[in-house]
Amino acid sequence: THSGSVWRVTWAHPEFGQVLASCSFDRTAAVWEEIVGESNDKLRGQSHWVKRTTLVDSRTSVTDVKFAPKHMGLMLATCSADGIVRIYEAPDVMNLSQWSLQHEISCKLSCSCISWNPSSSRAHSPMIAVGSDDSSPNAMAKVQIFEYNENTRKYAKAETLMTVTDPVHDIAFAPNLGRSFHILAIATKDVRIFTLKPVRKELTSSGGPTKFEIHIVAQFDNHNSQVWRVSWNITGTVLASSGDDGCVRLWKANYMDNWKCTGILKGNGSPVNGSSQQGNSNPSLGSNIPSLQNSLNGSSTGRYFFPPLDSPRAGSRWSSYAQLLPPPPPPLVEHSCDADTANLQYPHPRRRYLSRPLNPLPENEGV
Repeated sequence: THSGSVWRVTWAHPEFGQVLASCSFDRTAAVWEEIVGESNDKLRGQSHWVKRTTLVDSRTSVTDVKFAPKHMGLMLATCSADGIVRIYEAPDVMNLSQWSLQHEISCKLSCSCISWNPSSSRAHSPMIAVGSDDSSPNAMAKVQIFEYNENTRKYAKAETLMTVTDPVHDIAFAPNLGRSFHILAIATKDVRIFTLKPVRKELTSSGGPTKFEIHIVAQFDNHNSQVWRVSWNITGTVLASSGDDGCVRLWKANYMDNWKCTGILKGNGSPVNGSSQQGNSNPSLGSNIPSLQNSLNGSSTGRYFFPPLDSPRAGSRWSSYAQLLPPPPPPLVEHSCDADTANLQYPHPRRRYLSRPLNPLPENEGV
């Protein structure tokens, strides 16, 4: 156990077993493994967790911990309030009590969060993004990106996001499924999404870190509060963000690469309507919700709504195809979860789909 507050917990890839890591205010990070009872054990079939190692190199609070992508082996990165990112490796995946410190990266600012670039492409060197929540008056860039250099076998700073000067609470690279560029989400006083496109090798210095064309493609203040966490789905196409407003919001780019809110989740069951969501990037969300809510009976512990996708822009090559399609049914689908007051541990899911009935087949036609 830790002797201070635990800030983060993260899973290793399942191919390494049931392994997780935690970091704490007590200046340590720990690696834990789940052990299943042997057949001759009195706890046969039951499992318990064992602390395999404690990493004690930091002299201040360890604020984040992340396992590297599986193709890099069993590696672990930590960041601390002392401004140091430390990267450890387990040389023997069967012996999780032995970890060696491989790299120390100085960021010159207190670190709050880290994210590995998950790309397994040989065209992309290992890369890690570091965010800082330093609130000192000196407005400095709060996001730095470091890349591993095969020649020096060290991590070197590749880029700094100069436009991010507010304290950063979370940072997340999107999974890279064949893209030639990277997508980075940042949680600060709002949600920001950046693209990082590598500059061609012949335009960069030989042996130096990769340079990127950095563009901000989306910025949302719909939370109207501090944003604390951002997380991507497995394909890197939907971003979830959570903030002090008590909501989780889902963001997705349409076919024009315009990012919009596609869903809002509230955990207390209160209605989500357009009038209370100031700055909602999709006004159609609120207009369909009251009629749906009036049709539901009983209380629910959580609701989430998905508005319809945007129709093709007039004059685009998609608009001609859209004219050939039949009108869509009402697109809004509600999922709700009813609370069982007798047993709150097991909510009863309920799902209702509202859609137009199918047109019947003509009598002279068979199936």
